[in-house]
Amino acid sequence: MSARPSILALAAAALLASTALVRANEPSYGPNTYDRTLEALSAHEDVANRGGWPKVPASAASLKPDSQGPDVVALKQRLLASGDLAPEAMAGDIYDANVTEAVKHFQRRHGLSDLGTVGRLTLKAMNTPVEARLNQLTATLERLKGNGFNFASRYVVVNIPGASVEAVENGSVAQRHLAVVGRPDRPSPVIQANITSVNLNPYWTAPMSIVKADIIPQMRKDPSFIAKSNMKLLGAENKEIDPASVNWATLKNPYFYVRQEPGPTNSLGQMKIDMPNSDAVYMHDTPKKALFRNDVRFNSSGCARIEGVRDLAAWLLEGSEWNRQSIEDEIAKGERKNIALKKQVPVAWVYLTGWQGADGQVQFRDDIYGLDTPQGIVTSTIQARKPKPKATAAVPPARPPAAPKTAAGNPPAAPTTASN
Repeated sequence: MSARPSILALAAAALLASTALVRANEPSYGPNTYDRTLEALSAHEDVANRGGWPKVPASAASLKPDSQGPDVVALKQRLLASGDLAPEAMAGDIYDANVTEAVKHFQRRHGLSDLGTVGRLTLKAMNTPVEARLNQLTATLERLKGNGFNFASRYVVVNIPGASVEAVENGSVAQRHLAVVGRPDRPSPVIQANITSVNLNPYWTAPMSIVKADIIPQMRKDPSFIAKSNMKLLGAENKEIDPASVNWATLKNPYFYVRQEPGPTNSLGQMKIDMPNSDAVYMHDTPKKALFRNDVRFNSSGCARIEGVRDLAAWLLEGSEWNRQSIEDEIAKGERKNIALKKQVPVAWVYLTGWQGADGQVQFRDDIYGLDTPQGIVTSTIQARKPKPKATAAVPPARPPAAPKTAAGNPPAAPTTASN
């Protein structure tokens, strides 16, 4: 009989774990995000009322597993204050397995590599005051309060500060991807759009801003840059222009555009996911796969590079004749191909720096663009789309007893409506 309570406890723990796993598969950005983040705000207000969390000394960055001393005690106190370390693990001053796991837990909540040691970025996150975290949670709540995105049965979300992507189906995350988004001087916009097609082996037409800011300076340094980058200069009627004929030293307003040919070295990689929008941004592959290994992934010029983008494309094309293997086979041909989705999928690019996930874990990311301000919140909130005006049939006027005549003696033209 003495074993029975233990067995029941284990069964209950397993049930709770499985429930947490199911809840954890809910999206970070969904209909329930507001209420959960409100819970996190209340919990962090309690921390602030108790004086916040203790500061971790810079010397803690040299700690390793099995280290011992006052820095370990300070680290434990900080981890306890944020709920990353259980109270029963507080005894002692050794950097043991419990401390290592608590640091990893903290790192995962802050979008950092879970190495279990206190590096520069981890130390910075630990020493961010609770008041700053309250501001992030409040900013998220304000954005969600004014949110104009309609959560469909299938949608994609790009969280810009998190540099991450979720593909959501029926309220559950089907896929998660790391992303590389815009750097602070070329930020990714907060938008909503519809994904319409998948482009294989795409061209990349460089925006004029990039031609002026990047390509022209490169050509001044290295006249072979255009050729080495598999690019072409195209002028009127798509006629190719010899780069050697251009006076790059004095060029300010290009009379051509720059197109990079398809191939594995193309800036878009071998795939582009098209989502027409006024900011002309999209999601795409990249030849620079090493960028996804960085904790700080703000390196693009506004668009979003997606790790595992071919898996995302296969998900978008579900229900059609295309699957992961047929996409691979088509890319291998090296030919450009545009595949239209049978049904467009809504996509939202959002700016969330603090939120509570479905698993109860509170997540924080750096306010990389400095938008957690009253004005920034306004400009980084998805606005509801304006409904398209409904076409109405013209109602012919009642026929008068006698049609009036114009000055020329002819009856006036019948009223017409614009055709779609």
